[in-house]
Amino acid sequence: MFLTLTTTGTPERPATDLGYLLHKHPDKAQAFSTSYGTAHVLYPEADAERCTAALLLEVDAVALVRRAKGKGRGGAPDAALAQYVNDRPYAASSLLAVALSNVFSSAMKGVCNARPELPGQARPLRIEVPALPARGGPDLVRKLFEPLGWTVTAEPVPLDTEFPEWGDSRYVRLVLESTGLTLAEALRHLYVLLPVLDDAKHYWVAPDEVDKLLRAGEGWLPGHPEQKLITSRYLSRRWSLTRAATERLELVRLAEADDSEVEEIDNAVEAETETEEKPTPLAVQRREAIVTALRQSGAARVLDLGCGQGQLVQTLLKDPAFTEIVGVDVSMRALTIASRRLKLDRMGERQASRVTLFQGSLAYTDVRLKGYDAAVLSEVIEHLDLPRLPALEYAVFGSARPRTVLVTTPNVEYNVRWESLPAGHVRHGDHRFEWTRAEFRSWAEAVAERHGYGVEFAPVGPDDPEVGPPTQMAVFTITTPKEAKAA
Repeated sequence: MFLTLTTTGTPERPATDLGYLLHKHPDKAQAFSTSYGTAHVLYPEADAERCTAALLLEVDAVALVRRAKGKGRGGAPDAALAQYVNDRPYAASSLLAVALSNVFSSAMKGVCNARPELPGQARPLRIEVPALPARGGPDLVRKLFEPLGWTVTAEPVPLDTEFPEWGDSRYVRLVLESTGLTLAEALRHLYVLLPVLDDAKHYWVAPDEVDKLLRAGEGWLPGHPEQKLITSRYLSRRWSLTRAATERLELVRLAEADDSEVEEIDNAVEAETETEEKPTPLAVQRREAIVTALRQSGAARVLDLGCGQGQLVQTLLKDPAFTEIVGVDVSMRALTIASRRLKLDRMGERQASRVTLFQGSLAYTDVRLKGYDAAVLSEVIEHLDLPRLPALEYAVFGSARPRTVLVTTPNVEYNVRWESLPAGHVRHGDHRFEWTRAEFRSWAEAVAERHGYGVEFAPVGPDDPEVGPPTQMAVFTITTPKEAKAA
């Protein structure tokens, strides 16, 4: 089994950074033992302009058969023969996916301690797999990879070049190219989709495979148009596991739409109200409060971090004071919806030059986020597990360091005012927490202290004298330049 991964670069951003990302030195050929054989990593070419890493998996056919027997598989004569006569040493499959996760585990997680700024950077990527089993043919290959931002070339491999009338085999030669993805995203795509295309797993599919799928599919699988097929095939069509994964993915999908008015509990209450004059939706009040705070800060270049389906970006575009607006979200589906909402394909050139949408994770530093006047985190932090908040904090306040940062989040004390919200429930199924005013203030003041910001607080929505406003907003303003803080 063979796979190559190529990137290009410049003297300022050399292609050999690939070695840091993969944690494998370009000047060395290395070998790693796996459950199914030996994985070799080598670099056919490595210079500042172009660097290629190759993964070669030598499958131990005897070990593969022994493992299959140990699981009690086989029994029929044809099954017994298939253990010895098969394509596993030659064609990419779940065996190669397992090797990818074993050999490039840190790269797949987006971890690079030596150069922490690299994992979050999108870079030109070209992946080649000479022989890939594809049950569904080239059309399915394109359906799986193209929605993720890849340009796909899937050439059918003929059964026999001397007898073209025999037709094509079930194998394709695959080439994937992209300029807008990180290496970690690319590896996670391969880890999931290689066994999906092969439609086979070569090890026992246990319940923990659901967790593996959701980890590798974070940010792209919930909104993928072929999600059902991917989930079913990845889990070897085990109905109970597929159902469990589908239910969890649905929760994530709902969370991706959390920024829309449909999600808001206050909108549900308003729909039940029979008064002729309905109050302004809280989501609209929140955007108005954000725009007002941005104007007061004098910001012209603004980041909308966790932009969702682009409602705030759309509002900011209406104000000429904001000369550059960048929407960032981990969900490709949300970004696609945002693009349609903004009508980017029909927008005039001058207006289109003011707005950019790109995929990114706030759990990692990203050089693309540096140099902006302001950043907005609107209803974002409550979707993160608390242990992941420090990573977001450093990525925004420590690395990107915009002059102003606005953070809004629900005020849990106000939940008692929602008649349709059962006691003890959070406002959305994906909220990992909802803070009181005191808890939010404590967190915000600690963040400001650690990173050289001052912070002020403002209510959003009706400010109830007993429980406060439905949404609370913190306005961070930088007070200590990074250089002075470091000194």
